[in-house]
Amino acid sequence: MTRNVADILIEALPYIRRFSGMTIVVKYGGHAMADEELKIDFARDITLMKYVGMNPVVVHGGGPQINKVLDQMGITTKFINGIRFTDEQTMDVVEMVLGGKVNKGIVAQINRQGGKSVGLSGKDGELILAEKLQMMHQPEASKPPEIIDPGHVGTVTRVNPGIIKTLSDQGFIPVIAPVGVGEGGETYNINADLVAAEISKALSAGRLIFLTDVDGVNDASGDLISSINAETIKKMVSEQTISGGMIPKIEYALDGLKNGVEKVQIINGTRRHALILELFTDKGIGTEVTE
Repeated sequence: MTRNVADILIEALPYIRRFSGMTIVVKYGGHAMADEELKIDFARDITLMKYVGMNPVVVHGGGPQINKVLDQMGITTKFINGIRFTDEQTMDVVEMVLGGKVNKGIVAQINRQGGKSVGLSGKDGELILAEKLQMMHQPEASKPPEIIDPGHVGTVTRVNPGIIKTLSDQGFIPVIAPVGVGEGGETYNINADLVAAEISKALSAGRLIFLTDVDGVNDASGDLISSINAETIKKMVSEQTISGGMIPKIEYALDGLKNGVEKVQIINGTRRHALILELFTDKGIGTEVTE
């Protein structure tokens, strides 16, 4: 063993000790789900986390995979304010892809790396209860906003984490598809970032980690911010330094911190072994969000 490898292991030791027994919710998405090498790295990282005493819980997306199947079936994809319009036919495809192909692919990869993983959707054990998302759309500045029906797009009303705790206690790694169930048994497609945040709150997770395609939150000069608080976030949003898809992630992060989650991290999932680099090294690689 070289000295460099020994130094890395020694650096990781206090973090392994600190995180032992901790629940860590990981939102898995973006290019990390598409690149074969990164998929293997992710599965190995998650398996290692379990073996050293952590309780990882994975919530995954799957937008590109859904688009591919919809295209193959000749179903036109329509987006409203960045949200996929989900009619009944589209919902069937979403559930099939997320709860089937994507979910079971992640489970199989973790199992191949030596972990014990079980795939779930929000419908299993009524894990994720949901209701239809109410959307407002501003067609033109001169016209009043209008309510839009997005179809089977939902928001979380309650998380029942019992099944997650049971699986984790038995040594399994839960992998969750962001599909919820309504009071009347309706199936809803839900934003995976939101589901990850709500599950982390229900579990009082020690960490919520968003894997993205960027390094984290950057300042106006484009430099990575290693730690950011709510006051700075508000200022950067007003100045549009934080914009686009990063805004909802930040909002979910702050909501989680206010409701029992200890820390939230936004990291670049396209870096090899991103989770291990973030959790087990002194510098980390992303942005930590604090209150």
